Amino acid sequence: MSLRWPKDRRDFLVGSGVICAGLAIPGVALAGPGLPAEVLEEQKGKKEKGRETEEISPAEDLMREHGLLNRILLIYEEHLRRLDSKEDFNPSVLANAGDIIRRFVEDYHEKLEENYLFPRFRKANRLVDLVDTLLQQHQAGRRLTGQIQQLAVSSTLKDAGKHRELSDALTFFIHMYRPHEAREDTVLFPAFRSIVSKNEYDSLGDEFEKKEDELFGEEGFFKVVDQVAGLEKKLGIYELSKFTPK
Repeated sequence: MSLRWPKDRRDFLVGSGVICAGLAIPGVALAGPGLPAEVLEEQKGKKEKGRETEEISPAEDLMREHGLLNRILLIYEEHLRRLDSKEDFNPSVLANAGDIIRRFVEDYHEKLEENYLFPRFRKANRLVDLVDTLLQQHQAGRRLTGQIQQLAVSSTLKDAGKHRELSDALTFFIHMYRPHEAREDTVLFPAFRSIVSKNEYDSLGDEFEKKEDELFGEEGFFKVVDQVAGLEKKLGIYELSKFTPK
């Protein structure tokens, strides 16, 4: 897959705030290595009182998954910074991040959107152009993830051509998914509730949670958050204070 950036890639990233001095990359990584113990205890108590006390709406579920995606984008940005500055890094961290993108974002989160949201918008003849673009970007993202997974190996760091390919793949992925998720959060998800009944909307929340439990186990989302936090720690970008301007 041969892709050419429309202008100098590093200038674009610096100008748009993707890469700044050191680790001061804009964006906020969630604090904590996953779900805090006190919150887990609170959820446990709620479950004992009945499931209705802990229900999460479909939009909230999808949006918090975007928060996880954002944390992986920060991991991608840090690898891109190191590639540009020719710093060494352990490719396995990037490979693991790509695996989470594949398993949780593309094979789960995006499939929910494609199977449950997009068809309903088309049936209602609402935001069809946006849905078509989002689907095309899902497909493009999967191609880029395949590239990233293939190139996240030690030999890439010693090959100038593959080094550039990996930099480009990370750049394109970040550049596409920032506006992609923002448009879903501010346009698609808020509009979804208006095209389905309350009962249907509520039942989808149950369906989403059921699928998450089937694929990732109980509290599967927070288990994946823990995995992402572990990768952040290996890169030295876990501490939230690192993102505060000096």
